[in-house]
Amino acid sequence: MNKKQRKIYDTLFKEPMRDDILWHDVITLIKAIGGSATQEDNLGFRFELKTLSLNIYTPHPQKELKRYQVKAIREFLFKARINP
Repeated sequence: MNKKQRKIYDTLFKEPMRDDILWHDVITLIKAIGGSATQEDNLGFRFELKTLSLNIYTPHPQKELKRYQVKAIREFLFKARINP
């Protein structure tokens, strides 16, 4: 994980929750920590990491994550025991 990806990871877990986390940055982070990101259909992605998976819709029309998406990704990374 490089410096930028570490910053994205830290931003995901900051309180109060930020509203400027870019979708593309999260995809890059998941791939950097050994996971995969596969587009399932026009609206959704499937993240896989270790033995876990997360199906999530892409933010639309903006590029920033919504609060529920940040919470879902936090939980996904926590369950995968990712502690860079």
